[in-house]
Amino acid sequence: MDAGSSGMNSYERFMTALDCKQPDRVPIGEWSISTKVIKALVPRALDQTDFEDAMDFDGVSTAFQFDTVCRFPDGSYADEWGVIFKPSAEMIDHPLHGPIESKDDLKTYTPPDPDAPHRLGKLPELVWRFKGKRAIVFRHRAAFMWSVFLRGFENLLMDFLLDPEFAHELMEKVLAMSLRVARNAVRAGADAIVIADDYAGNQGPFFSPAIAREFVIPRLKRMVDVIHEEGGKVIKHSDGNLRPILDEIVATGIDGLNPLEPLAGMDIGDAKKKYGDRLCLIGNIDCGQLLPHGTNQEVEAAVKDCIAQAGAGGGFILSSSNSIHSSVNPANYLAMIEAAKKFGRYPLDEARA
Repeated sequence: MDAGSSGMNSYERFMTALDCKQPDRVPIGEWSISTKVIKALVPRALDQTDFEDAMDFDGVSTAFQFDTVCRFPDGSYADEWGVIFKPSAEMIDHPLHGPIESKDDLKTYTPPDPDAPHRLGKLPELVWRFKGKRAIVFRHRAAFMWSVFLRGFENLLMDFLLDPEFAHELMEKVLAMSLRVARNAVRAGADAIVIADDYAGNQGPFFSPAIAREFVIPRLKRMVDVIHEEGGKVIKHSDGNLRPILDEIVATGIDGLNPLEPLAGMDIGDAKKKYGDRLCLIGNIDCGQLLPHGTNQEVEAAVKDCIAQAGAGGGFILSSSNSIHSSVNPANYLAMIEAAKKFGRYPLDEARA
C-alpha cells in the first residue's frame, strides 16, 4: 500500500518514516524543549508532554531519571551516579566532577540500579496516554557520555591512549546498566530509543576513527542490537560534525540519525543521497542562529528547503538541529511547526515545497 495515499495517525506517520517509507505527511518530533518556550506558546501546558500533545506532534518523548541524592550550599548537587552537577537554565545541567579518579575507585564503584522503579521516568504515563496514537520515544545513552561524566572528559580521552584497559573496564560497567535500562524501556512500551551520546564538536569527532572503532562503535552496536531484539527502533543523536565516523555509526544498524547539525557542516541533502535508503534522517532546522534570531519568513524558507532536500520518498522527520533551548524565539518555533504541516504533505508538491 502507498502510505502517502492513506490517512495516518501520528504513531503510524512517525513509525512509517522511521522505517524509511513514505507517510502521509512529514512527521514532527523533538526531544528537549525549554519550559520557557513551552509556556510562551501553550501557557496551560504543565510540561513537555502536554505541549507535544497540544501542538499535535507525531512523537512524544521522555527520558531516564536519576534522582538527586545530595545538595550543596553553592547550589550544585550530586545524582545517583555520584556525579556533581551545576544547575543551568537549560534542560541538561553541566557536570562538574565525577567519582572515578583511580583504578581503585572503579573497582569499588557500582552504577545506579537500572531496575529502580523510577528509572523510566514518565514513560509509563506516556504509554498509558499515547500508545498506538503517538510514537513514544525514550531518551537514553550508551556508554560514552556517562563514562565522561564519571571520569572527566579529558581524563577519559587520555585513558583511551594511555590506559585502554581502564577505559574499557569503565565503559563496560556503564554499558551493562545502559543495556538493562534500554531493555526495560522497550518492554514498558517505548517505540524508539534515542541514544544521546554526543560524539563530536563542530570541527569533528572528539576522538579518531581508530579510537571510535575500539571503544565507542562496538558498544553502540551492542545497544542497537539489544533494542532491536526487544522490538524497538533506534535513533542515534549526536551534535557536531560526524562525517569522519558516520559510515561506522550507520553500519551499527541504527534506524534514524539526528540532528545533522548544519552549523557543524552536516548537510542533510548529502546524507539523504548517501544513507536515505537505509535510515531515517531527523533534523535539522538550525537552533543556533536561525530559531533564536531569524525571522518567521526565514524559518519557513528553511523548513521548505529541508523538506525538499530530505523528504522525498519519506524516511524523514522534521526537528531542530539539537534542541529547543531557552534562547529560541517561541514565534520562530511556532513558524517551524506550522511550516512543517503546511509544506510536508505527501506527495510533495514542488510548487508548494
